[in-house]
Amino acid sequence: DIYLNDDLVGEARGFKPATGSGFDKVIERDLTLTPGDNIVKVVAISMDDVTTTDMRVLKVAGGELVVSNRTDRALLFGIDVYDEWSNLFNPVKDVETIAEELKNSYGFETEVVLNATTSEIMAKLREYAKKSYQPNDQLLIFFAGHGQFDEIFTEGYLVGKDSKLDDPGKTSYISHSTLRTVVNNIPSGHTLLTLDACFGGTFDPLLARSGSRGGGDDMYADITTSEFIERKLRFKTRKYITSGGKQYVADGKPGGHSPFARKFLQGLRGYGGADKILTLQEMYGYLLNLKMEPHAGEFGDNEPGSDFVFVAR
Repeated sequence: DIYLNDDLVGEARGFKPATGSGFDKVIERDLTLTPGDNIVKVVAISMDDVTTTDMRVLKVAGGELVVSNRTDRALLFGIDVYDEWSNLFNPVKDVETIAEELKNSYGFETEVVLNATTSEIMAKLREYAKKSYQPNDQLLIFFAGHGQFDEIFTEGYLVGKDSKLDDPGKTSYISHSTLRTVVNNIPSGHTLLTLDACFGGTFDPLLARSGSRGGGDDMYADITTSEFIERKLRFKTRKYITSGGKQYVADGKPGGHSPFARKFLQGLRGYGGADKILTLQEMYGYLLNLKMEPHAGEFGDNEPGSDFVFVAR
């Protein structure tokens, strides 16, 4: 199916051979574009009922067509069943619900990994490090599950399904130091790491929270949506948000969501307001009144002025 500005404009059936395009086959469809931003979405369903969605912003200005190429991806880990640690109520439901919202409302390509061991987590991160990314592509990595902090090593850790409860050397965990290095080296231009886990704030060794200075809603009123997005994505992004600092955080009531996941979903379901663009600063605003104060900041090769945007369809 092909959509133009959320309106179904036609169905495409069958392929034709492609010549000189770098692709094996293509589907052709005529579209009538209007001046300004035109959001084109293609939804493809394979013979195995696997659905893939891609979206492009086509800007018509001065009689010329400008294509904004950007792919938004989300990799979400949820662990609520553990070999030795106590089980949790909501991580799996949290990441599945967030993934659905990202896919259906924001056009993200999502992958959910459930109840993964530490080696499976690292293997999946390595898989994403080997992908190809365009300059404006974005990657959200979300982890929900147990976390731990070691006072001797002054280091925080992610806990995998198979992490040992008694592990003085912490060899069965994923240290925040390792996580910072691995995620920083994934070649996405814009990466947001979100940790809904105990002691997640220790991802920043200094527990430093980023401040924010922002204008009002009319700050970019005189530029188009595509220009706003391009401006926000000019600089390399390595940002993080955690559900707490150097402390335990709540899992939430059984069958519900963790407090952090509820607020994150509330932010997504605000759909960015009138301009349909939810910035990182705006998302953090939804999280600020949590009882366990969230932390946010930058890591790795983050550049000043960077951002991560959720563009509602």
